[in-house]
Amino acid sequence: MLVIFVPQVFGYAIAVVATAVLQSHKRFAAGAVAPLISSLVVVATYLLFAAEAPEAEERHARERPDDGDRKREFRPCNIDIARQKINDTGFLDVDIDVSVDLFREIEKLKKEKNAVVLAHYYQEPDIQDVADFIGDSLGLAQKAAETDADIIVFAGVHFMAETAKILNPGKKVLLPDLKAGCSLSDSAPPELFKLFKEKHPDHLVITYINCSAGMKALSDIICTSSNAQRIVESLPKEQPIIFAPDRNLGAYINKQSGRNMLLWNGACMVHEIFSLEKITKLKIRHPNAKVIAHPECEAPVLAVADYIGSTTGLLKYAQSNAAQEFIVVTETGILHQMQKSSPGKTFIPAPPNNSCACNDCPHMKLNTLEKLYLCMEYELPEITMDEALRIAAKRPIDKMLELSANFGL
Repeated sequence: MLVIFVPQVFGYAIAVVATAVLQSHKRFAAGAVAPLISSLVVVATYLLFAAEAPEAEERHARERPDDGDRKREFRPCNIDIARQKINDTGFLDVDIDVSVDLFREIEKLKKEKNAVVLAHYYQEPDIQDVADFIGDSLGLAQKAAETDADIIVFAGVHFMAETAKILNPGKKVLLPDLKAGCSLSDSAPPELFKLFKEKHPDHLVITYINCSAGMKALSDIICTSSNAQRIVESLPKEQPIIFAPDRNLGAYINKQSGRNMLLWNGACMVHEIFSLEKITKLKIRHPNAKVIAHPECEAPVLAVADYIGSTTGLLKYAQSNAAQEFIVVTETGILHQMQKSSPGKTFIPAPPNNSCACNDCPHMKLNTLEKLYLCMEYELPEITMDEALRIAAKRPIDKMLELSANFGL
């Protein structure tokens, strides 16, 4: 301490003397005195910084953890604040060291915590590449029902993570961003649907899985785009049916099955805004391309499609069909798997009726690899649910899984 203190005092003394001399010899400042004064100031400055440097280095060394002690903890002083704000932000807003290999760290966390990552086809490519299973709503529900993992990390939207929790009450279910919602799910508030259902007491309720737990609890059977038509056709023709919440999918099934289901007026924002005009122009530029579309699209768009199916159905069709070009009329996330499974083929995203070149789901794309890592590291945000609601919502899901197994789906 003495070694540091002496230069400090000496430096301050030189600085004071130099200043006094300079003030008393202003008229000689431009002459012989100026170089001397400048030299004294430089020496004083050096001594001051030399005194401070060891102390500063020691302080920084105490504050900077060794690599072995970091254990993937970044900005620990902010994690408590991030936890408190999670309901507002939807995710853990914590910085991550830029040198961290997120792919490697996520794999480590899977093993350490016995966690499984389930990802929808509409997630960003990085998330798909790190996932243990990638699929559509039916496949993800089936995987969630059979997993033996302690933690389910759902890289999708809120209703998907809810479904996993409904099927796994004893497991921890995580969602990278709680604000990853769904426009179709939002179009069917349970309290309004309950009033609608009460006006048609003789109707059986088939509900598309893209809905909240509250909507599922009001349903008799849940369906997905993979099994909806098979489920409807398995019921007696005289059985009146309410189909919710997607009117486009319901209308497509009515047309295919010859039924006249009563449709709830809901829709997916992504599949509703595809431009028929732009798709037609694409077909002219690519005359050999096959148009493949999801049944959530509107009827005029489906009318020009060569194949209509779920995301898994679209993927399998693109793999097996001899065509080399495909105009894909669904969310662009599926293109990643299509390109991986058929690298020699060309996949063209169908454009929406706005200025964008392709159609991304803003909710699906809220999830990022960084958010996925953070939710696994800190096990937040977590999906929780009232037990009575969970039990009520599970019955129609179990019925769907039973029927799907009978159909061989």
